[in-house]
Amino acid sequence: MISARIKPAVTRVITPVASLALRLGITPNAVTWSGAIAVVAAALYFYPKGEFVTGTIVISLAALSDLFDGTMARISKAGSSLWGSFLDSTIDRITDSAILVGVSIFLIQTDDQLVPVVLVTLLTGMLVPYVRAKAESLGIQCSGGIAERTERLIIALTAIGFEGLGVPYSLALGMWLLALLGTYTVIQRMIIVKRAS
Repeated sequence: MISARIKPAVTRVITPVASLALRLGITPNAVTWSGAIAVVAAALYFYPKGEFVTGTIVISLAALSDLFDGTMARISKAGSSLWGSFLDSTIDRITDSAILVGVSIFLIQTDDQLVPVVLVTLLTGMLVPYVRAKAESLGIQCSGGIAERTERLIIALTAIGFEGLGVPYSLALGMWLLALLGTYTVIQRMIIVKRAS
């Protein structure tokens, strides 16, 4: 939804930087790994300590690598690389999970009742791409849904960041929204597969 509208404009802006990185000998996979390590490290270091603002800023900057590596792959004609595609998809699951795990650790330490909601969010965040991958392995296109990865990431980081700024109930609202949207998206995709099969 959001990504389909914003990503083309952002890609046009970052293409010159991506081209420069390629000329300097930096590979798309190196950018993928660097961004992933930064996101995971920030999520598991800052969030468990309740440093939500700092963690969110670092993660938001590091997450931009997801745009750069794809653009670099297209420019370098490596966009069709099976390994690159697999790596990118796997790294996305790791980084998304690390963010929610970091928040969960903090909530568990503070005995917060929001823990089950965050765990549902974590579960549906894994199920949404799994359903798509499984469907496509069966020859069924299944990219629909109300909350794809970009939307879920924006909601999560916004909620966590505002919680760090002291905005009341922002984390609870964000996690409940993610849990509901994730569940709904899983059901949407299951219906798509059911109808197609």
